[in-house]
Amino acid sequence: MTTIGTGSVPELRRGVRLTYDHTRETHVLLFPEGVLVPNPTAAAVLELCDGGRTISAIAQALGTRYSGVREQDIIDVLTRLEDRRIIRWQ
Repeated sequence: MTTIGTGSVPELRRGVRLTYDHTRETHVLLFPEGVLVPNPTAAAVLELCDGGRTISAIAQALGTRYSGVREQDIIDVLTRLEDRRIIRWQ
């Protein structure tokens, strides 16, 4: 298992796509095994998982939009999504 820290770089796995569903009026994650409707917090994090940003950079970007952003909260969200094979770490 990968040790995840503030310098880790997450990205969506191959075949996974985050998109906005206008019918449901929410973001959805499409992947080979199905569809997942992330909560708004997870969707905001996933939008920034481009394979180029570290956890610290994601926290900084989210900090310009929201107050109280913590790097550990981002790691927790992404760890749960890693367990579901939604994201991977570079």
